Amino acid sequence: MSKHNTMAGTKGMMLAAIVASGILASPAAAQSASLAATPATAPAHSSYHPNRFPMRAELHYKLVWGVDSLSVKWTESGEIIRFSYRILDADKARQLNDKKATPALIDPSAGVQLVIPELEQVGQLRQSSTPVAGKVYWMAFSNKGRVVKRGDHVDVEIGNFHADGLVVD
Repeated sequence: MSKHNTMAGTKGMMLAAIVASGILASPAAAQSASLAATPATAPAHSSYHPNRFPMRAELHYKLVWGVDSLSVKWTESGEIIRFSYRILDADKARQLNDKKATPALIDPSAGVQLVIPELEQVGQLRQSSTPVAGKVYWMAFSNKGRVVKRGDHVDVEIGNFHADGLVVD
């Protein structure tokens, strides 16, 4: 093979690579353009920032239950799921901290209902003191076997309080 044929072959491969990259980049550019064209009100879906819940639901929790900043987090080990909330109105939120109300975290897709473990020396893994406006409270649900996963949509029930469709971070 001559030097000229080798250079022509290399140029041909480079040209093929450039054309192929243009073909592969076109769908990505089209996808970027379509994302840019979506209205600002439409939430972008990402595995790193899951949609929590609609603004109407957030307003409902504030007005009816006196709480906001509801979150469900998967701990490092995955054996504990932590539900937390911030108190806005202590009187309205009293039931969330009531020791008599039994909390449950329900994952309909996994078909499980998690409970708060009770440790001999510590008691239940939840805060049940008199609520104070502006403070963040939490409770920890046992996730033995790691049945509930990050990204799952779960419901939290504490007496009459129901928070549905929360995403596990």
